[in-house]
Amino acid sequence: MSGVLRVGNASGFYGDRFTAWREMLDGGELDVLTGDYLAELTMLILGRDRLRDPALGYARTFLRQLEGCLGTALDRGVRIVTNAGGLNPAGLAAAIGALAERLGLTVRVGHVEGDALPRPDALTANAYLGAYGIAACLDGGADVVVTGRVTDASLVVGPAIARFGWGRDDLDALAGATVAGHLVECGAQVTGGNFSFFTELPDGGHRPGFPIAELRADGSCLITKHPGTGGAVTVETVTAQLLYEVGGPAYVGPDVVARLDTVELSADGPDRVRVSGVRGTPPPGTLKVGVNNLGGFRNSMTFVLCGLDIPAKAALVRGQVEEAVGKEGLEFILARTDHPDTGDTEAASALLHVHLRDGDRARAGRAFSAAAVELALASYPGCTLTTLPGDATPYGVFTADAVPQDAVSHVAVLPSGERVPIAPPVRTAGPPDEPPDEAASAADPAPDERPTRRAPLGELVGARSGDKGGDANLGVWARTDATWSWLRGWLTVARLRELLPETAPLTVQRYELPNLRAVNFVVRGLLGQGVAASTRFDPQAKALGELLRSRIVDLPADLPPGPAADTTPGGNR
Repeated sequence: MSGVLRVGNASGFYGDRFTAWREMLDGGELDVLTGDYLAELTMLILGRDRLRDPALGYARTFLRQLEGCLGTALDRGVRIVTNAGGLNPAGLAAAIGALAERLGLTVRVGHVEGDALPRPDALTANAYLGAYGIAACLDGGADVVVTGRVTDASLVVGPAIARFGWGRDDLDALAGATVAGHLVECGAQVTGGNFSFFTELPDGGHRPGFPIAELRADGSCLITKHPGTGGAVTVETVTAQLLYEVGGPAYVGPDVVARLDTVELSADGPDRVRVSGVRGTPPPGTLKVGVNNLGGFRNSMTFVLCGLDIPAKAALVRGQVEEAVGKEGLEFILARTDHPDTGDTEAASALLHVHLRDGDRARAGRAFSAAAVELALASYPGCTLTTLPGDATPYGVFTADAVPQDAVSHVAVLPSGERVPIAPPVRTAGPPDEPPDEAASAADPAPDERPTRRAPLGELVGARSGDKGGDANLGVWARTDATWSWLRGWLTVARLRELLPETAPLTVQRYELPNLRAVNFVVRGLLGQGVAASTRFDPQAKALGELLRSRIVDLPADLPPGPAADTTPGGNR
């Protein structure tokens, strides 16, 4: 089947812009509208919801959003695909049917099952399913398709399979659609949200619109947005999102491995970027499984340390708190936000964050926070806290596992009620090789004898970073070919460890993506046991890239800041 499939996205996470569904439906022509609600932390939240009420476990916000626009979607023939089903896709499908009945509408709802795995020792355990169950529901006449844990890209790949009839061996087409899905899955991040050079956007990044992927039968696509919406779609905004939460060049999915080192980007007019050339290889014989468990209880208190003797004040607090509640599970983080010789109290103060994690809710709760407050008149001079005494809250621990593809019962439940088993792929391959620490680093470059200037690294490069369980990724791209020639030799693993000292003791893998003028680092274990358990100031590593860009380094004096000059249609830049 030929033509173009226009797939928009109206949600990048559970809590994204509430009005985006209405904005996308009213903003212009669409064939499919998707909504991504699931992340590792979201599955933990939904798991705790379901502990309280087994009828829950799905993203309830989606129902409220759908109430205001289901009729519009049906009238305009826009089909809706969402993973808002979370841990209970059948429950959300039934709730959508009840909503439609209340609104006087007739809607055909399909849903996908099989991701939930029987793990009695886990709060949640869900395999990341592929796109063929979604396609089967659409082929079965569904107006709305609800899934649980599928890969984020599958929300786009499924409609493309249904539209173009791709089989399991159409690997390049599947890979192209997977890249398209990855580009739009995080909503406004590809249209200027979280963009290093946001000050260059037409509206300064004030309210970026949500994205659209125009897919073709060969798997190529064009990324755009509705006319008149904020933000921008440029080769650089697309590059930034391509680098988000990825590892090596092999982007592994349940239906295909998309080779990110084959992606070609070209400007195709205002707010239009063409994505082509993507090559695919067979998927692995296993599916990733996300496992969440309750790890215990946590609590935090923050002391304000003003003026002189900051280290001594922090040491006094540490000794007093340890004496009061014991050392086990305590973590002290001193943030030196203080400035010398200032007339402003806040500017003269450092912050001592004290965290406690424990399996005993009583010890991590009021016993800890009250002990901290009791120091107010019996500790360092000027003692004050930013927090009131409070109870402990549960935290979760995320781990990744794998199961054979054929061990999962992937089922499409059609609007008619028919249950259609989805067979796993016949052609599979082993997982892509991962290099050992530093093995993928560029060789030490010859000394650069050019004159240099001291300036922030971010004058020449952009960055995007994020989390995958306990690991973090950091993608860095050059704005010009000349900068790329310098960056690929200069930014080694050793240099990264020097600029970001917290990465020094950790395993770091480095990958080059020349088509994107980019290097991507994966920092193993930076986030500990995952977002929900992390006490790191930036628990999801979202600011790691901006921290790197802020470092003052020796830049070649002949490399001027600014974007690439070649933005003509047809060029790879």
